[in-house]
Amino acid sequence: MNNFNFKNPTEILFGKGQIAEVRTRLPENAKVLFLYGGGSIKKNGIYEQVIDVLEGIDAVEFSGVEPNPSYETLSKAVAVVKAQNINFILAVGGGSVIDGAKYIAAAANYNGDGWDILQGTQVTSALPVGAVLTLPATGSESNGNSVVTKKSTQQKLPFSSPLLQPQFAVLDPEYTFSLPSKQISNGVVDAFVHVMEQYLTYPVNTPLQDRFAEGIVQTLIEEGPKALKNPQDYDTRANLMWSATMALNGLIGQGVVQDWSTHMIGHELTALYGLDHAQTLAIVLPPLMYVQREQKQEKIVQLGQRVFGLEAENQAQLIDATINAVQSFFEQMQVKTRLADYDLDDSIIDEVIANLEKNGMTQLGEHQDIDLAKAKQILTLAL
Repeated sequence: MNNFNFKNPTEILFGKGQIAEVRTRLPENAKVLFLYGGGSIKKNGIYEQVIDVLEGIDAVEFSGVEPNPSYETLSKAVAVVKAQNINFILAVGGGSVIDGAKYIAAAANYNGDGWDILQGTQVTSALPVGAVLTLPATGSESNGNSVVTKKSTQQKLPFSSPLLQPQFAVLDPEYTFSLPSKQISNGVVDAFVHVMEQYLTYPVNTPLQDRFAEGIVQTLIEEGPKALKNPQDYDTRANLMWSATMALNGLIGQGVVQDWSTHMIGHELTALYGLDHAQTLAIVLPPLMYVQREQKQEKIVQLGQRVFGLEAENQAQLIDATINAVQSFFEQMQVKTRLADYDLDDSIIDEVIANLEKNGMTQLGEHQDIDLAKAKQILTLAL
C-alpha cells in the first residue's frame, strides 16, 4: 500500500428533510450565491424548499449552469460574486452545478483570468461552498474536484484543490425521484467508472480498498436497474446516492494507484461533440480495458471473479468475459457503448487525438503509457 494523507471534511446530511439543516450550517452574516442549473428544481419543489431555508438571509440567485459547466457562463457568476460581495456559494443541483460552484469559489478569489486555474495555477484561496445534491453521479458533493468546459476553444479540463471541498452536502434521496431515466442511467455509469479509475490498475496490496470498491460496484449493478424500473423507490435511490458519493469521496483511492485515462479521453468527446459525460465513459472504458489488458490483467480478473462471478477455462477468456460484462452492464443501464451509436465515425478520431495533444494528454494511465497512438487504437476499437 502506498503512503497517503486522507481527510474528508465534508459533512454529509443524508435523508429526508435534511435541507432544513442548511440554515444552521451557513456562516453568520452570510451573503449567499444560490447557484442552480436549468430550472428543473422549480418543477420538482426543491427550489421552494431552498428559498424557505434562505428566508431572511441575504441571497442572490444565479441560474443557467449547464451540463458540463462552461467557463463562459461561470465567468458571469464570478462577476456577480465580486460585484455583490458574496461570501458563500450554495450549489443546488448535480455534479455540473457543484463543479461550477467550485470554479466560481476559486476564480472569485483570484486576480487573473479564472481559466488559469484549469491550466495549472494553484488555488490558494476560495470561498466556502455548500451543496444540495439532486443528481447522484459525480461525487462532486464530497470532494475537491471540478471539471470546466471552455466552449470557445473546445477544451474540457479538470482541476482540484482541498480548499474546494464542500463544507456540507445535503443528500435527500427524494430529490432524485423526478429525474429522467437518462439521468439515472448516466449517474450509475458515471459512478461505476469512477470506481474503475481507482480500482482497475494493478495490485499494491490494498485488500480493504479493493473490497470497498467491489462493494460499491456490486451495489450499483444491483440497484441501478431497479431505479430504472421503479424511479420512486426510496431505498433504491438512497443506495445509489450513497454509492455515487462513496465512489469519489477519496476513500477507495487512498494508497492505491489510479488511472483516469478513460475520463481524459472521454472529456474530448464531450468538448468536441457534446456527448454526455457518462456516454463518453461507456464508450471508452471497454476498449481501453482491451488495449491495456496485459497491464491491468490481475485486476480485470479480480473484477470478473469477485464482482461478476465469472469463470473461464483460462485467463484470456476470463478477461474477455469481464470486458464484455462491463459493456453489457452499461447497455443494461441504457447507455450505448459505441461511437456509431451517437452517429460518430472514424472521421472524428484524428480530431480527438489532436485535442488530446493540445491539452497535454499524451501520457495517460497508471503507467503513463497510453500515448496518442494507443488513444487512437482505443477510439478505433470504440467505433
